[in-house]
Amino acid sequence: MITIVNYGSGNIRAIANVYKRLNIAVGIASTPDELRAAEKIVLPGVGAFDQAIKCLNESGMKGILNELVIEKKKPVLGICVGMQILASSSEEGVLDGLGWIDGEVKKFNIANFTQKTHLPHMGWNDVVPVKNSKLFVNLENSHLFYFLHSYYFSCSNEKDVLAVTDYGGNFTSAVNSDNVFGVQFHPEKSHQWGIQLLKNFGEL
Repeated sequence: MITIVNYGSGNIRAIANVYKRLNIAVGIASTPDELRAAEKIVLPGVGAFDQAIKCLNESGMKGILNELVIEKKKPVLGICVGMQILASSSEEGVLDGLGWIDGEVKKFNIANFTQKTHLPHMGWNDVVPVKNSKLFVNLENSHLFYFLHSYYFSCSNEKDVLAVTDYGGNFTSAVNSDNVFGVQFHPEKSHQWGIQLLKNFGEL
């Protein structure tokens, strides 16, 4: 079963509906007891880094998440801010992230862009995998995804970069370290490409 973590910061129903249409068993956990039996975990997130971490801390689920992901090595997929809180810290706030993948979340510096652009990065863009991963099976030649963000994940270790996207230069749009995956885009809003990616995660 795939368990979506409902800690008060994320597009829960849209993700659950995708899995229901795919006939993949899915549940929603709002308490540690509901989360305990998870085999795969989706960690959504919208809004700001500190607010997401604060909500997660207050949910009481952070401890069991660490146990499931770090000790029991259950696969986890962070989405948007749910990906960003996988990092150690963020320029957007002062609270510590989960630290499951070593890195810092940084704000785009539009002064460095060579073309006219703006923040947030909003809309459809290509996602280009830089290493083989089951998360991108059947997406090798066609992979448009929907983005809405002003911050990006800067990995400390290049080996943790799973995919990149060009927005005034390449930035990391997907990360992976062992059983931990994260995507900056919203697969639940990305039509057939997002459905395929969520299916791939469900079949890891």
